[in-house]
Amino acid sequence: MAQQIVEIIRELRLTSGDSMPTELELIERLNVSRNTVREAIRELRAWGIVDIRHGHGTFVASPSLQALAPSLVFRTLVAGPSGLDALENLAKVREMLETSAIAELAGRIGSDDLDQLLDLSERIGRSDGSAEADREFHRVLYSHLSNPLVGQLVDVFWDAYHDAHDQLAETSPYGSGSVEAHRRIALALSNGSAEEAQEAMQVHFQGIYERIELARSAQAGGRTQKQIAS
Repeated sequence: MAQQIVEIIRELRLTSGDSMPTELELIERLNVSRNTVREAIRELRAWGIVDIRHGHGTFVASPSLQALAPSLVFRTLVAGPSGLDALENLAKVREMLETSAIAELAGRIGSDDLDQLLDLSERIGRSDGSAEADREFHRVLYSHLSNPLVGQLVDVFWDAYHDAHDQLAETSPYGSGSVEAHRRIALALSNGSAEEAQEAMQVHFQGIYERIELARSAQAGGRTQKQIAS
């Protein structure tokens, strides 16, 4: 039924922000019950296809892949003892996306963006606001890509990785080399070298894998202490 409503959206040529047909109109068009329509709308909302604004109605949602993030986090958290392996897999998907995408940006970063990226790099080293600065750093980078889907995917996997990390690992997602790793990415792009930029991105992710390994060691130490106590 949800797919049939998607077809109606296409037939009516509705775009982001447009008002959806009313519940009654959908019932009449599809010849189904009110409960069936409501269930389909709930499904479309979960997929990020429609947006329900209470007191205003239902609208076609803005294109977004954010609906993927909770599922990715859930899959990581239910992995049990292999949770940190699943977390590393999220990081590896990010690395594949970002190492490939970064090459397109070499030489395309203007002075204003470079200043912003360098400022964000410094803020990543502070105890407060490091996550927000990191997120904005990657958003500024990928806002220059010709394919906006790549930036959206990076955003989704960034959210999923950090949400899962906060629940699985006691160590910080940022290490002493985080500031320099981000500075190196920005400067490589400013120099116009795709190869340097990709190498800098790989160094950045190597730091992430090292911190995941620290989390593994911490978890293993905790299990050992429990075994001794028992």
